[in-house]
Formats: sequence, C-alpha cells, structure tokens
Amino acid sequence: MDQGRVVEAFRLEAGQLAQAMTGVSAAEWGLPTRCAPWKVSDLLAHVRVVIAWLPGMLVEPAPPTCAEVSAVEYYRPDDRFAPGTNAARIALAQDHAAEQLGGAALAGDFNATWQEVDRLCRAEPEGRVVRTRHGDPMLLSEFLLTRVVEVAVHGLDLADALGREPWLTAEAADLVQGLLLGPDGAATLEKLGWGQLRFLRKATGREPMTREEASDVSRLGIRWLTLG
Repeated sequence: MDQGRVVEAFRLEAGQLAQAMTGVSAAEWGLPTRCAPWKVSDLLAHVRVVIAWLPGMLVEPAPPTCAEVSAVEYYRPDDRFAPGTNAARIALAQDHAAEQLGGAALAGDFNATWQEVDRLCRAEPEGRVVRTRHGDPMLLSEFLLTRVVEVAVHGLDLADALGREPWLTAEAADLVQGLLLGPDGAATLEKLGWGQLRFLRKATGREPMTREEASDVSRLGIRWLTLG
C-alpha cells in the first residue's frame, strides 16, 4: 500500500468529517447513532480516540522486527473485539466526550487531532514500521489504512444519525473497497450489481443483506472483516 496515497485519503476524509461536525447543533450532539449506546458526541469522540493513538506510536522508535501484520490481518477476531475490550472502548469514548466543554469543543479537538496526525505521518519515510497498542508491528501505511476505515465508516454512521447525505470521499471509499475486496473489487461489484456506497454499507453491517445477496457474497468468496 502506497503510504502517500493512504495519508492523502486520511487527510481528505478526516477533513470532510471535521467540516461536517462544525455545523452540528447543540440538540444534534445528543442524537442516537446505530453504534449504541453512543450518541453523536460519543461517536465523534471514539473516532478522535482511535486516531489519537498515532502520535504516541510515532514518537517511539520503529520496532526491531519487520512488519508482520497487514490491515486485513489487523481485523482478525481476537481479544481486541472481545466483549470486555468493546466495553472499554465504549467507555473511553464516552469519557472523552464528557470531558469536552460542549460539542463545539469536541469538534475543535477532533480537528486539531486529525491535523496533527496528518502532519506527523507526512514527515515519516515510506516503509515506516510502527507497533500498535495491541503489539502488532505494522507498516504505517497499513495501520493508517485502518484509521481511514474508522473515519469513513463512522462518518456514514454520523451522517445517518444527523439525517445528512454521506460525505464519504472517493479516495477513502476506494481504499476501503480495496481492503475488503482486493484489486479486483470493481469486477466483484459489477457481479453483485451494487454501487460502491451500497457495497460499503452492506459490507460493514450498515445495511442488511437479503438471503439472495448473502448467497451471492458466499458464491463469490467474499470475506468480511471483523470490524467490532
């Protein structure tokens, strides 16, 4: 995965999310999302938390080992998606949202955080290896791809909660599609008869699949990732 391409997709998608959040009203911050029990403020706080791991990772020297885990392998169904881990993830986002002095402060904090992450990632050389908080040695490009997934997919959740049209960027959508389907993704979508946005919604559980659609997915050998 080209590091520059991932960094640029992150910049564009996070920037779109930050811009969308500037117009959220006081009442809208309390709206429920499909990611229960999070409301809009909690969900944005979660996105901020998961990208805020990066500055600390980049301060540390590169691991002495080569990258061992890809973005696909990062989503393996192990303890990181266990009930206890999910409960801690939920509480961490809620705590961060509660610490902010209202929605405007939360939006400003997210904006400052993603810009710092973007700046730091652009300063890193191609092939930089980082260690995740789960202990995985990963290429920065591969780990940042998982952050693009977080910003893009939860951006869909926030747009739906707010009753807005999705602001998903083409650059982020293409990367997430490639992660899920590989290099032949366009051909797979054609066989399914789905557009890219519809596919991303179904693949990440944002839209239900019919029995016939599930059969088509199985026939084509598509493997969904564990996204929590």
